[in-house]
Amino acid sequence: MPEKINSILNALSELEQDTSVPRNIKDKIQKTIGTLQSESELSLRIDRALQELDEIADDINLQAYTRTQIWNIVSMLEKL
Repeated sequence: MPEKINSILNALSELEQDTSVPRNIKDKIQKTIGTLQSESELSLRIDRALQELDEIADDINLQAYTRTQIWNIVSMLEKL
């Protein structure tokens, strides 16, 4: 399980470092990374992260390919 979380965190970090991603989206991605790294129960962390990613995917400033990457991360989280 930790390796799956790490791959999700890596994917989020790549998005956060992407220069084409708007600053407000980067801040939300950073918050999601913090949520997944917290010490609370795994199911609670996943649920909160899914909510945060859903908010990000609904942002009108998001480019289509970035939205697709967010959805891929959501799919990875839902498999956990």
